[in-house]
Amino acid sequence: MPGVASLAAHQYYAHPRNAFWPIMGELFGAGPSVPYEERTEILLRSGIAVWDVLKLCTRHGSLDSAIVESTIETNDFASLIAAHASIERIFFNGAKAESSFRRYVRPTQAVSQIDFVRLPSTSPAFASMSFERKLESWRSIVCADA
Repeated sequence: MPGVASLAAHQYYAHPRNAFWPIMGELFGAGPSVPYEERTEILLRSGIAVWDVLKLCTRHGSLDSAIVESTIETNDFASLIAAHASIERIFFNGAKAESSFRRYVRPTQAVSQIDFVRLPSTSPAFASMSFERKLESWRSIVCADA
Protein backbone atom coordinates (compact mmCIF):
# COMPACT_ATOMS: atom_id res chain seq x y z
CA MET A 1 0.00 0.00 0.00
CA PRO A 2 1.35 3.45 -0.78
CA GLY A 3 2.47 5.51 2.18
CA VAL A 4 1.07 8.87 3.23
CA ALA A 5 3.41 10.88 0.96
CA SER A 6 2.55 8.69 -2.06
CA LEU A 7 -1.18 8.88 -1.45
CA ALA A 8 -0.99 12.67 -1.13
CA ALA A 9 1.07 13.00 -4.32
CA HIS A 10 -0.89 10.34 -6.25
CA GLN A 11 2.46 8.79 -7.16
CA TYR A 12 4.16 5.56 -6.24
CA TYR A 13 7.17 5.94 -3.93
CA ALA A 14 6.79 9.69 -3.44
CA HIS A 15 8.60 9.85 -0.09
CA PRO A 16 11.82 11.76 -0.82
CA ARG A 17 13.97 9.21 1.04
CA ASN A 18 12.47 6.14 -0.65
CA ALA A 19 15.16 4.54 -2.82
CA PHE A 20 12.79 3.20 -5.50
CA TRP A 21 13.09 6.05 -8.01
CA PRO A 22 16.84 6.55 -7.49
CA ILE A 23 17.25 2.81 -8.17
CA MET A 24 15.02 3.04 -11.26
CA GLY A 25 17.19 5.98 -12.34
CA GLU A 26 20.32 3.85 -12.12
CA LEU A 27 18.72 0.88 -13.90
CA PHE A 28 16.49 2.51 -16.53
CA GLY A 29 17.06 6.28 -16.51
CA ALA A 30 13.76 6.80 -14.65
CA GLY A 31 15.16 8.71 -11.69
CA PRO A 32 13.43 11.26 -9.47
CA SER A 33 14.56 14.21 -11.60
CA VAL A 34 12.45 12.89 -14.51
CA PRO A 35 8.76 13.93 -14.41
CA TYR A 36 6.61 11.21 -12.84
CA GLU A 37 4.54 10.42 -15.97
CA GLU A 38 7.72 10.03 -17.99
CA ARG A 39 9.26 7.75 -15.32
CA THR A 40 6.28 5.42 -15.48
CA GLU A 41 6.42 5.39 -19.29
CA ILE A 42 10.13 4.51 -19.20
CA LEU A 43 9.39 1.59 -16.90
CA LEU A 44 6.54 0.36 -19.09
CA ARG A 45 8.75 0.52 -22.20
CA SER A 46 11.30 -1.51 -20.23
CA GLY A 47 8.73 -4.18 -19.44
CA ILE A 48 8.23 -3.09 -15.83
CA ALA A 49 4.81 -2.45 -14.28
CA VAL A 50 4.34 -1.13 -10.75
CA TRP A 51 1.26 -2.36 -8.90
CA ASP A 52 0.38 -2.87 -5.26
CA VAL A 53 -0.51 -6.23 -3.79
CA LEU A 54 -3.09 -4.48 -1.63
CA LYS A 55 -5.97 -2.63 -3.24
CA LEU A 56 -7.39 -1.36 0.06
CA CYS A 57 -6.59 -1.49 3.74
CA THR A 58 -6.78 0.56 6.89
CA ARG A 59 -3.46 1.84 8.17
CA HIS A 60 -2.52 4.70 10.44
CA GLY A 61 0.64 6.29 9.05
CA SER A 62 2.93 4.72 6.45
CA LEU A 63 4.47 1.71 8.16
CA ASP A 64 3.47 -1.70 6.83
CA SER A 65 3.35 -2.96 10.40
CA ALA A 66 0.40 -0.60 11.01
CA ILE A 67 -1.84 -2.29 8.42
CA VAL A 68 -4.98 -3.72 10.00
CA GLU A 69 -4.99 -7.26 8.61
CA SER A 70 -8.77 -7.66 8.78
CA THR A 71 -9.21 -4.73 6.36
CA ILE A 72 -7.00 -6.05 3.57
CA GLU A 73 -8.41 -6.30 0.05
CA THR A 74 -6.01 -7.39 -2.69
CA ASN A 75 -5.74 -6.32 -6.28
CA ASP A 76 -7.05 -8.76 -8.89
CA PHE A 77 -3.89 -10.55 -9.99
CA ALA A 78 -5.78 -13.29 -11.82
CA SER A 79 -7.29 -10.73 -14.20
CA LEU A 80 -3.98 -8.91 -14.61
CA ILE A 81 -2.19 -12.12 -15.49
CA ALA A 82 -4.99 -13.28 -17.80
CA ALA A 83 -4.81 -9.95 -19.65
CA HIS A 84 -0.99 -10.02 -19.80
CA ALA A 85 -0.03 -13.65 -20.37
CA SER A 86 3.60 -12.67 -21.03
CA ILE A 87 4.20 -11.90 -17.34
CA GLU A 88 6.98 -14.22 -16.20
CA ARG A 89 8.04 -12.73 -12.87
CA ILE A 90 6.64 -10.72 -10.03
CA PHE A 91 9.16 -8.86 -7.90
CA PHE A 92 8.14 -7.79 -4.41
CA ASN A 93 9.42 -4.56 -2.90
CA GLY A 94 10.11 -5.95 0.55
CA ALA A 95 8.88 -8.67 2.87
CA LYS A 96 5.41 -7.25 3.60
CA ALA A 97 4.47 -7.18 -0.09
CA GLU A 98 5.64 -10.77 -0.52
CA SER A 99 3.97 -12.08 2.63
CA SER A 100 0.70 -10.30 1.80
CA PHE A 101 0.74 -11.77 -1.71
CA ARG A 102 1.49 -15.28 -0.49
CA ARG A 103 -1.11 -15.08 2.27
CA TYR A 104 -3.97 -13.32 0.48
CA VAL A 105 -3.44 -13.73 -3.27
CA ARG A 106 -1.46 -16.78 -4.27
CA PRO A 107 -3.61 -19.42 -2.55
CA THR A 108 -6.79 -18.07 -4.15
CA GLN A 109 -5.74 -17.10 -7.67
CA ALA A 110 -4.10 -19.08 -10.49
CA VAL A 111 -0.60 -17.66 -10.82
CA SER A 112 1.41 -20.89 -10.65
CA GLN A 113 3.43 -20.31 -13.86
CA ILE A 114 5.08 -17.15 -12.56
CA ASP A 115 8.34 -16.79 -10.66
CA PHE A 116 8.23 -14.73 -7.48
CA VAL A 117 11.23 -12.80 -6.19
CA ARG A 118 11.44 -10.70 -3.04
CA LEU A 119 13.77 -7.73 -3.24
CA PRO A 120 14.89 -5.57 -0.33
CA SER A 121 12.45 -2.83 0.54
CA THR A 122 13.27 0.57 -0.88
CA SER A 123 11.49 2.20 2.05
CA PRO A 124 13.42 4.63 4.22
CA ALA A 125 12.19 2.53 7.16
CA PHE A 126 14.56 -0.22 5.94
CA ALA A 127 17.69 1.75 6.69
CA SER A 128 19.80 -1.21 7.81
CA MET A 129 20.72 -1.91 4.15
CA SER A 130 22.70 0.65 2.20
CA PHE A 131 21.50 2.13 -1.07
CA GLU A 132 24.37 0.38 -2.87
CA ARG A 133 23.36 -3.05 -1.55
CA LYS A 134 19.71 -2.41 -2.43
CA LEU A 135 20.73 -1.35 -5.93
CA GLU A 136 22.78 -4.52 -6.42
CA SER A 137 19.81 -6.67 -5.39
CA TRP A 138 17.43 -4.72 -7.62
CA ARG A 139 19.72 -5.25 -10.63
CA SER A 140 18.05 -8.68 -10.88
CA ILE A 141 15.02 -7.07 -12.51
CA VAL A 142 17.23 -6.08 -15.43
CA CYS A 143 19.09 -9.40 -15.53
CA ALA A 144 16.03 -11.59 -14.96
CA ASP A 145 16.33 -13.23 -18.37
CA ALA A 146 20.09 -13.77 -18.12
